[in-house]
Amino acid sequence: MKNLKGMHHVTAITSNAEKNYEFFTYVLGMRLVKKTVNQDDIQTYHLFFADDEGNAGTDMTFFDFPGIPKGTHGTNEIYKTSFRVPTDAALEYWEKRFTRLGITHSKIEKQFDVNVLSFSDFDDQQYQLVSDETNTGRESGKPWAKGPVPNEFAITGLGPVVVRISDIEYFSAVLVEAMGYTKIAQEDALYLFEVGEGGNGARVIVEHNTELPQGMQGFGTVHHAAFCVRDKEELLQWQQRLETIGFRTSGYVDRFFFESLYVRVANGVLFEFATEGPGFQGDEPYETLGEKLSLPPFFENEREKIEGLVRPINTVRSTINFEKEYE
Repeated sequence: MKNLKGMHHVTAITSNAEKNYEFFTYVLGMRLVKKTVNQDDIQTYHLFFADDEGNAGTDMTFFDFPGIPKGTHGTNEIYKTSFRVPTDAALEYWEKRFTRLGITHSKIEKQFDVNVLSFSDFDDQQYQLVSDETNTGRESGKPWAKGPVPNEFAITGLGPVVVRISDIEYFSAVLVEAMGYTKIAQEDALYLFEVGEGGNGARVIVEHNTELPQGMQGFGTVHHAAFCVRDKEELLQWQQRLETIGFRTSGYVDRFFFESLYVRVANGVLFEFATEGPGFQGDEPYETLGEKLSLPPFFENEREKIEGLVRPINTVRSTINFEKEYE
């Protein structure tokens, strides 16, 4: 088996797709690279925010399930999503930016010798920025060239997901024995695991927590985290490996933008394995990514029905000249 490459994407749940679009576009300066629907629930938007080109390992995606209640954070959940920024100076920029914009955030602190800055959004979704100042290993993506955040400070990709878990021995075995990660450090209740080339884009942080109640999924929580494989051949090898170990998987799923496999690895923790390609530029040009409602070919004959189910959201940005915000 070849190693996983690291993170592919993280998918969470929002209470409001419009507010979610505004937050990621105008506050975080990430590029909406695809506006589509949940392929298993076509009345639900699925928004993909990523780097300038929509590269694998850079995207955070959101469902807005109609009528879903607010989730609660606890143990046995994917608790926090990390985003990579180029330098420690970038974290200082973001600390000032969050203060100016009224975004709830912590102070810059150390986490496994990496500077990080935690923050949350309007749904109490939990995030942190991680500095690539001393990072080696898996390369990150490219800042959104035409976005509002200066390139030298901009978010470029995904860092480690933080998973809270009550049974640390079991979950460590999942990462090490099933998924090929290596435990490289521990700080009190936090455990750091790494795979492949390593670095911020190929890490998972696990918090051993037996005190909090079980997390409950809803808006403001993560739905699943996805890990990157190269192609369909590798994906099918992972399916065979996981099923041989004893996991029940979804089997192969064609998502058009990439190919997938899902497995619930622990109570409250759903993982996906996803291919690097084909990517997001197959049905839209680079210049206008995410501006139209994009549907996979197998849904095109239902376009009229789907457009009647989802409310219109104006995501046109190619006509906007964003001023780079240095404060």
